[in-house]
Amino acid sequence: MPDGRPDFSLKVEPNGYAWWYVDAISHDGMHGLTIIGFVGSVFSPYYKHARRRGFVDPENFCSINVALYSRGAARWTMTERAKSQLTRSRDHFSVGPSSMNFGDRGLTIDIDEKAFPLIAPVRGTIRLIPTCLPATLFYLDADGKHVWQPLAPAARIEVEMREPSLSWSGMAYFDHNCGQEPIEEGFSEWDWSRSDAGQSGIVLYDTLPRKGASRHLALRFNGDGSIEDFEPPPRHKLSTSLWRMKRQTRSEGEKTARVVRTFEDAPFYSRSMIESRLFGQNLLGVHESLSLNRFCNPVVQAMLPFRMPRAGASRAFF
Repeated sequence: MPDGRPDFSLKVEPNGYAWWYVDAISHDGMHGLTIIGFVGSVFSPYYKHARRRGFVDPENFCSINVALYSRGAARWTMTERAKSQLTRSRDHFSVGPSSMNFGDRGLTIDIDEKAFPLIAPVRGTIRLIPTCLPATLFYLDADGKHVWQPLAPAARIEVEMREPSLSWSGMAYFDHNCGQEPIEEGFSEWDWSRSDAGQSGIVLYDTLPRKGASRHLALRFNGDGSIEDFEPPPRHKLSTSLWRMKRQTRSEGEKTARVVRTFEDAPFYSRSMIESRLFGQNLLGVHESLSLNRFCNPVVQAMLPFRMPRAGASRAFF
């Protein structure tokens, strides 16, 4: 929206996607989370299979993904649901029993899911309070088919989980991506990170589109709403994941970037807590590496339903 608020009602093109993404790290560094609301779930094997028949409605492939990274109380859930279980308006988004609502005090997320592969309840409320709403969007490809909007690149978060029993606060990040085509048609890979610098947030994007040259974004979002476009520092290799995913980020100086903790390790994707040096400071942040060539591998596609169940799924999808 022009005022920087999210618009959960936006139109998503057939075979396209939209997501609203939140991540956070607790003040003591012991806890982390990510929550993603999907319309046209980009990593859904059901959605990818359905597109073989032509253009399909992305609203039939929706989910709210929740990942809690707390030692002894980790949970991961991503149950996909059909259009009949989706409700959305400008300020409200719900899939099944879970929802996101944006009001005057920020974003409230109510979670009621079951974790997989072990069936365990995931219930609680998360409140995100933005430091600023930049109301700016960026294109990730030359054709303008894939858009990223940093909704609240610096924010505070309060986490109150009933199951598992967790309560913590920290610094958070909130953004939105959407595309007019499947993400694997637009890109072969990318690295992304966001770092917390107190009242400001720093975001680095390195994408390799299927068409055209690689694209790079290096942006600092300040608490007053201003945005600084700065020269990206050199790229540095990070340690590979157990699935041998290559990870790279940008950092000032030599040997100044490292993986502190791997949150997610999948055959085509990794999410990590990293430390890097930006604007003369050693900063903690969240980093993601994505390989869409790996995602398209038939073996990977066959594995995904065990991680991403679909409510009421039938064999007709396969």
